[in-house]
Amino acid sequence: MIDQEAVTLDDCIQHAREVLNEQILHIKGKGYDFAPQFKEMTIQLYLVGVMWRFYEEHNSSEMAREKAFSTLCSMMVKDGIKSKRAKKQVDFLKKMSKLEDGDDALAIAIGHESKPGDESLAEIFDHYVDEIGVSGSLWRHYDLGKKIILFGGLLMGFAGVWFVTIFMPESSDMFILAFGLLTAFLFVISVSLIGLLIYRLKFKKGKHSETPPAV
Repeated sequence: MIDQEAVTLDDCIQHAREVLNEQILHIKGKGYDFAPQFKEMTIQLYLVGVMWRFYEEHNSSEMAREKAFSTLCSMMVKDGIKSKRAKKQVDFLKKMSKLEDGDDALAIAIGHESKPGDESLAEIFDHYVDEIGVSGSLWRHYDLGKKIILFGGLLMGFAGVWFVTIFMPESSDMFILAFGLLTAFLFVISVSLIGLLIYRLKFKKGKHSETPPAV
């Protein structure tokens, strides 16, 4: 029985890889620009749906959905991801797999209903293509903003310490440290506010302009 379960697991993983390779060919030329985290999560949820269907068709319908998650975890480990990280990711996917009303997430539902030769993965991404919150552009701005805040804050903190040390040499160590931290804090707050302003002007405005007026 153990050997048969291992064979079924390997067959399920192989089936999922074949489906994914076929679906990747369909989305290559579509020019999708999604945040990497969103794209990865969507593909993984889609594979859960594919694996769920696989187990249902191999006399394991009672626990098919749960087996699909554990098989995805095994697949991730086989791909070189550490077991602890893979389990953490699968736990996250389980939380994201259900909507507030109890229905399955779109990626899982479409993956479960997918058929050979269709473009089901592209169908999922087409659904989110106008969602600003998962766009690659927003993610790149966010990633750049984090780097600016981190390195800029450190630089401004050192600049503040240097300024007090050079021009106010009689200051205590506590005052010098406090001034450096204050300089870094003011920089971080300023950049954060500018980032929020850019988000509201560029992304929020873009989203509203794409929304058709009510009839």
